Amino acid sequence: MADVGGWQLLLTNHGCFTALTGARIRGWMLPPLPPETPVFVAMQLDDPRPLRAGILTSRHPCAIPQDVISGLRCAIAPEVILACARWLSWVDLVVLIDSALHAGDVSVEAIRNVCTPRRRGRRKLLAALEWVDGRSESPWETLLRLLHVVVGIEVEPQVEIWDEAGEFVARADLLVTGTRSLHEFDGGHHRAPDQHRDDLRRERRLDGVGYVRRGYTASDVVQRPLGVLRDGDRAVGRAHDPARIRPWLASLQSSLYTPAGRAAFLERVTFPSATGGGQQ
Repeated sequence: MADVGGWQLLLTNHGCFTALTGARIRGWMLPPLPPETPVFVAMQLDDPRPLRAGILTSRHPCAIPQDVISGLRCAIAPEVILACARWLSWVDLVVLIDSALHAGDVSVEAIRNVCTPRRRGRRKLLAALEWVDGRSESPWETLLRLLHVVVGIEVEPQVEIWDEAGEFVARADLLVTGTRSLHEFDGGHHRAPDQHRDDLRRERRLDGVGYVRRGYTASDVVQRPLGVLRDGDRAVGRAHDPARIRPWLASLQSSLYTPAGRAAFLERVTFPSATGGGQQ
């Protein structure tokens, strides 16, 4: 943030940070950004352009509404998300929006309101809104949820499980709809001794009320998603068809969660169009 404060000295009074820089200022959880990711700023058409490497300027007919966060001028939350839609794949964009919704910083209605005609990114953003769910508590939970939805398995995030006596048992990342199967993301902290002990006790409580829990890691979601599909097919009682995984693999390929997606992102932000207006 100290570095971002230095960049602010190059902006006019109504210039502000936007897109992925604005998302970082707001503390949203982001997909894995390459170190070469530029600083994103929004300025008016007649403002002098900062002639520095590492900064990407979008031009707008009118000043973008902004908030001041820790002394930094940042575009309002819906504008930040719309600006991100210019550069991110739909998977990365859903991860970002889920984080913003979960933080309570924006609503789906407010995002839709900035998707006016001729705004760049509006079409991609409107399409991504059909996939968002602010109940996800981490990017990997969002990815695990999207994997299920893309392969045709309905899930409900953050489901609370109670026993017959009305005692709380656990809150699960995903419940496979119509089943008693719980699919959850297990990050690295789950292997710490104390956490592992608590997880085993939790699994026993879930088993005691008739639920089956399956945990997945980042490599399961990105590198070996066929196993997640197979478990989902078994849970809903349908024949396993490996071909169902193809749309998910295609979506991942363009996202920041793969080397190819990161390379494509850097190409987009290295050779952008000059202004923030026009149709995309």
